[in-house]
Amino acid sequence: MAEMDASPFSLMSLEDELTCSICLSPFDCPVTIPCGHNFCQDCLLATWKDSYSCPQCRTHFATKPELKKNTVLSTVVETFNLRTNKSEATPAAEESKAEEEGVIRCDTCMEAEASQTCLTCMASFCEEHLRPHRENPTFRLHQLSQPLGDLSERICPDHHKLMEFFCSQHSRPICSLCLQQVHKGCSFITPEEQRNLQESDLRSKLGLLDGKITKNENVILQMGSLQNKLEDSATNRKKALAVEYQQMRDMLTREEREALNIVDRELDSGQTKLNGLAKKLNENVDSLSKAKEEIQSLLSQSQTQTFLQASFNLPQTVKFEPTAPQINLDSKKMKAAQEFSTLLKEHLTEIFKQPIEARLLKLKPVEKAVPGSAPASSGSTESQPESEVTKPPKQKKTPRSHSPGRPPVQPLFQPVRMPYMESHPGWHPPQPPPGYFMRPQFMQGPRTNNNTGILGPQWTGPCPQPKSGPKKKPQKQKPPQSAEDNMGKRNQSRSVEDLLEMDDKAKDCTPAAESKETPETPDIPPNITSAEKRTELLKYGTVLNLDPKTAHKRISLSENFTKASVSDEHTSYPDCPERFAVCSQVLASKGFSRGRHYWEVKLSSNNFIGIGLAYKSIDRKGPTSRLGRNSQSWCVEWFNVKLSAWYNSSETVLVNPNPKRIGVLLDCEEGTATFYNVADRAYPFHSFVFPFAEAVYPAFWIFSSGSSVSLCKLQA
Repeated sequence: MAEMDASPFSLMSLEDELTCSICLSPFDCPVTIPCGHNFCQDCLLATWKDSYSCPQCRTHFATKPELKKNTVLSTVVETFNLRTNKSEATPAAEESKAEEEGVIRCDTCMEAEASQTCLTCMASFCEEHLRPHRENPTFRLHQLSQPLGDLSERICPDHHKLMEFFCSQHSRPICSLCLQQVHKGCSFITPEEQRNLQESDLRSKLGLLDGKITKNENVILQMGSLQNKLEDSATNRKKALAVEYQQMRDMLTREEREALNIVDRELDSGQTKLNGLAKKLNENVDSLSKAKEEIQSLLSQSQTQTFLQASFNLPQTVKFEPTAPQINLDSKKMKAAQEFSTLLKEHLTEIFKQPIEARLLKLKPVEKAVPGSAPASSGSTESQPESEVTKPPKQKKTPRSHSPGRPPVQPLFQPVRMPYMESHPGWHPPQPPPGYFMRPQFMQGPRTNNNTGILGPQWTGPCPQPKSGPKKKPQKQKPPQSAEDNMGKRNQSRSVEDLLEMDDKAKDCTPAAESKETPETPDIPPNITSAEKRTELLKYGTVLNLDPKTAHKRISLSENFTKASVSDEHTSYPDCPERFAVCSQVLASKGFSRGRHYWEVKLSSNNFIGIGLAYKSIDRKGPTSRLGRNSQSWCVEWFNVKLSAWYNSSETVLVNPNPKRIGVLLDCEEGTATFYNVADRAYPFHSFVFPFAEAVYPAFWIFSSGSSVSLCKLQA
């Protein structure tokens, strides 16, 4: 039996010999190969792929050896595992048994359960061994208490005496010697009194927690009630909206029915005229036929005297020259109905392209600006009404497009376009009478021209003439650029040119804004009301660097990773999963998911360059990894001379201002990204609105060899 009991210790010494050298674990189904080494069968087969050799001594075998289980070694390993598990389980079982008992034993007999603990003797006694303390007067002064299991924790580690005091200043229990030496002069209380104080404090905290829990539960109930109210409110709003839209549909149905009735009445009128004319022509034909028969009757007379005495006069209808009438459906009412439907459709289309917030600006009347005391220019010889010179109050936020791929932001003061009339041959915009100037007419109110339902210009004036001084020569109006001169730009209507001329005159009456930086794009109209001061945007300026791990191999980074250039030669970047492999693109090293951030980019040219934003999860290898051709990126892109906004392979063509510096304002709280043409001021030309599923990173696409983009240092 002694030998059997000692076997676990002998097996423990053989642990290294019973371990597989491949998996470093005890053997599992051990097998022996011809060189004499043992391995787990699965481990050995996993190492044998193309050749067969011993993993330990590297002995090579020409053919795959036949493997057989080593039964003796397998039995030894099983015995070793059983002994190991048993030896590990025994201490744990004893410890758990002691914890389950939780009984304090007598320190004298170590068998009976302790009845009381003597704090003077620092020992626990059963009833039998406690008799000396009860009967002998010598132990009368000893302090007895209920059985304690933490006597060792109550002994001072420095003086080995009972810690019967608690130092309030140092928050620790102390003994009488500590009180006389180290803690001399400290205030102290008994441990029981300190416990009572801590229990009182914990009870007060417990009451505070109960109150907070009750308040939170009440707020949760209120939120549930509020949720029900919100649902009821949403239901009522839906019903109200359904009624409003149904009324609009009814109105459109009535207008459609009235327009169709106009066409029917025009058709009936034309057909009545044609029927009347046809009846008249038929009567003429009958009259001429009778005259023809009379002539033929006279010609058939055989007697000369009778023939000579007969007389014949042609009917009056011979003088009538029959012609086909020019009857069409081009009456004033018919044209007005047709033009009204066309303009209404275009107007609704333009409105529906905008988000809900921007639609209100097109439908609600624009408030008049408060007259100001802007000084007139010293060189100006003409003066305009104060209401025309004063600019409208600046809004806090520029209206932006609220969906991916929407058109650029339009200024509040937008002249009415009449594409149907402009496309008509020979049509020209009406000119103002002498001494008057043209104010842009907004699409608001019932005012129309010529009862056609088309909003036209409104004349304002007359302009006061200067009493003295040389007269200015009239400036010739520049004709709109043709498609051959500027591809991708639409011809500007005459009303837009008049608006710009009026704003140029008003500019002389307003103080020029101080510019701290020379504008790089001098051809920007300086009077666009949606422009913002660059100093306001610089409050959100951020420092960016380009991430070399994402740069395509055609892109080279320089100037401390702030400039990206593209060439036909590839840069020797190491391969990594973040790098763009198909499109010559690069991301910034910093992404944003909250707050407002602004940065500026300088372009070497406005050709084959894209600036945008992208999620980090954008595809890097596939053909759809190009900015704007997927749902993980947004960009504005210059392709030849065409400027477009791209998102999810949807293109929106924009008016190209040919900028040299682009500013980007990212508002993570509102989920908007606005692109600015930066010169003396910042002129927004497009906005994206999208939900932030994750952080977005500034992104750049450069295609044309020799082109580059540079991240600008933001300076006021």
